[in-house]
Amino acid sequence: MRVLVLGGTGFLGRHVVAALAARDHVVFVGTRRPQRGADHDDDGPLRRLTRFEWLTEPARWEPLLEGVDAVVNCVGILRERGAATYERVHLVAPAALAAACKAARVRRLIHVSALGLRRNARSRFVLSKLRGEMALSRSGMPCTIVRPSLLEGNGGFGSDWLRRMARWPVHWIPEDAVGRIAIVDVRDVADAIAVLCVRPPPQRLHTVELGGRSAFTLAEYLAMLRQLEGRRRAPLVRLPPQAARLLAHACDLLHVTPFSYGHLELLRRDNVPAMNNLPRLLERPLHGLASALVTPSGWDTVRHAAWRIG
Repeated sequence: MRVLVLGGTGFLGRHVVAALAARDHVVFVGTRRPQRGADHDDDGPLRRLTRFEWLTEPARWEPLLEGVDAVVNCVGILRERGAATYERVHLVAPAALAAACKAARVRRLIHVSALGLRRNARSRFVLSKLRGEMALSRSGMPCTIVRPSLLEGNGGFGSDWLRRMARWPVHWIPEDAVGRIAIVDVRDVADAIAVLCVRPPPQRLHTVELGGRSAFTLAEYLAMLRQLEGRRRAPLVRLPPQAARLLAHACDLLHVTPFSYGHLELLRRDNVPAMNNLPRLLERPLHGLASALVTPSGWDTVRHAAWRIG
């Protein structure tokens, strides 16, 4: 199968590329900077210039879809930069992509979204992701929307930052960050997407939610990370909601840390699959903390927990 992975040099995208290549598929990588980091080997993935802020009409997608059987869209932006706005990247370009895929008779379109999206959110990031899903549902292209929980793994901007935060002597947590997160390893999500690529295409819009075995609050997750490094729990300081909002807006304004107002909104409610599709897609143990099972006996069971199917 010939698969175009949009955002194929990003955190999730590069793992999807690796998962597809391991299954002997021909992979095209859609990226903003096709020359950056390219190995130019004959065996390396073929790169195609892809800038979503430009790809706002179906006709502009046509050259990128030439010779492609399936498309995986891993593109998303945490913050707006110039013409790369939430509206264009999360809504207009994916809608144009779906229309172009339908016209070109692309066999499979998989769109990576997120858990926890809701209509009454005050974050433009969250609302744009939700509106993107709604646009796909109206496109007439029977696509699969993948909604993972928080991704864990080396090399992820957010994941690496949380691991550094776990080492701080004091953990500063928003008081209203009470939602649980079903941490999931990026490799598992990539493998699940690779499996979906070869499944028969859905007859209509299909949603797949992915998460780990257990769900944790942000404070519990940081405590787990410390324990796995042999550290004692850090003192916990709860930030009042107004202070947390001001901090989130400051991070957005200064473009520092992965913490954003959108993330703060998501942390207020559970980020857990309504039905976790990961077990039936992978049929193997999960990687990393996604395999952890928290029991009443406490945290010591975490590092020995393993998820076996059946």
